[in-house]
Amino acid sequence: MAIDPRSGFCQETKTFYSLRPHAPCPPPHQPLSITQFVLSLLHSSTIPTTTTTYLTIPSTAQSLTYSQAIDQIYSLSSSLKNHYNLKNNDVAFILCPPSLHVPILYLSLLYLGVTISPANPLSSDSELAHQIQLCKPKVAFATSQTAHKLPSLPLGTVLIDSPEFNSLLTHSKPQTTHPQVEVSQSDVAAILYSSGTTGRVKGVALTHRNLIALISGSRHSKAVLDPNQPELPPVSLFILPLFHVFGFFMSINMFSRGGTLVLMERFEFVHMLKYVERHRITYMPVSPPLIVAFVKEDLTKKYDLSSLKTLGCGGAPLGKEVADAFKEKFPHVEIVQSLKLNGIGGHLQFKKMDPIFRLVNSGYGLTETGGGATRTIGPEESSQLASVGRLSENMEAKIVDPETGEALSLGQRGELWLRGPTVMKGYVGDEKATAETLLPDGWLKTGDLCYFDSEGFLNIVDRLKELIKYKAYQVPPAELEKLLQSIPEIADAAVIPYPDEEAGQIPMAYVVRKPGSNTTEGQIMDSIAKQVSFWIFVETMV
Repeated sequence: MAIDPRSGFCQETKTFYSLRPHAPCPPPHQPLSITQFVLSLLHSSTIPTTTTTYLTIPSTAQSLTYSQAIDQIYSLSSSLKNHYNLKNNDVAFILCPPSLHVPILYLSLLYLGVTISPANPLSSDSELAHQIQLCKPKVAFATSQTAHKLPSLPLGTVLIDSPEFNSLLTHSKPQTTHPQVEVSQSDVAAILYSSGTTGRVKGVALTHRNLIALISGSRHSKAVLDPNQPELPPVSLFILPLFHVFGFFMSINMFSRGGTLVLMERFEFVHMLKYVERHRITYMPVSPPLIVAFVKEDLTKKYDLSSLKTLGCGGAPLGKEVADAFKEKFPHVEIVQSLKLNGIGGHLQFKKMDPIFRLVNSGYGLTETGGGATRTIGPEESSQLASVGRLSENMEAKIVDPETGEALSLGQRGELWLRGPTVMKGYVGDEKATAETLLPDGWLKTGDLCYFDSEGFLNIVDRLKELIKYKAYQVPPAELEKLLQSIPEIADAAVIPYPDEEAGQIPMAYVVRKPGSNTTEGQIMDSIAKQVSFWIFVETMV
């Protein structure tokens, strides 16, 4: 095949191929769980496991070193196998708020080949009933505060805040009683919940192979493309939920890298600043409103934030103006911006900015791809601020006309399709949704309107289902949201379609004003009208 070395595009197949070095993974038929894989990476590193902290909770002063974590993983996996007879492909439903026990529980169950299915502890009864119906668990893990939400299961519910669970963590002599378990890489490791492209929540089945490929790819690319800058283990303040794909994967990836996770049980802005200063945080995932707070709050001047190297901003689009203001206020530390769009599992975008407090490693991902499907590496790629990077290792893509199904070329807008070793196995308990999203030849239909440029950079326009049809025009709500978020008096904004008899749909914005702001609907509308070619309605929410 003739593949363009600049863009990765093959005219013959109408496919975009990754420009990254091929990332080797363990042979697919080799029995290997994600826990065994990350343990092997950790053991091959130079991290002093007896003194390096893996997990800590500042509010309770609890912590675990890597040596303690490893002992607990082996002990808990042995205890669960012996006391509960848990085995390959059993499903464990997990309904737990952040704690030291949750990442250990994840890794222990995965070591046994048990499929974990973490859920939001704040979910309603109907939401939990739907998720349990999808994943069909044999056992659940909860706390004394969340257990009442769960039905009776074949092996019951284990309370991770009970003395009995603590005894499971220390019952065995882990150095001599490692459970002998054979796990296939094709086995489902986790069922994570996603909205999909339409309809009710779906259970995304990610295999051990998916997770192994994710970690292998990112490590290999960095080692090949940036060999002279070994990465120091990060210290991360973690305010993301551990049941979300980002939080779940980061807790495992951090373990493989020998990094430290500082867990916040409940988010408070002032406490966050205190923890950054006290624990010398180098990395922190955040949301766009939090970036705005960093920019606008004078409280940040009272704390030493000089340790920060990277911020990952996710959850909603972050406008260039806000990012520029952040860069201007914090020119001394690295930052990662991650952007999460609505839709198929929640997308993550990362963009890099200069100079030091900047958006590092631009990327795009979905629950259905286990996370990053594209990323930027190095200063040259990261200067492409409008893009979410190039295809990740071993990944392929197509841009497809959503109406005709025709594969398109460079610069043409269409639906993004992805194929690669990190793409999900399917949706559990929903063959119809799987067939609509995942094609027999492995292509995943993302539902995102995108295009590739001549350098192989992916640019996201918006969600196909969220495009606002204003007369004959397609209006991406994300572009209007960026304009609104650039207004100093606005803390956050979301744009939706509003039915209109003449135009079909008109964009309508829900706006959150900055505390103390007296800006009016008219002033906001006047500001936006000067920057766009049509008017919008604005509903102000105080």
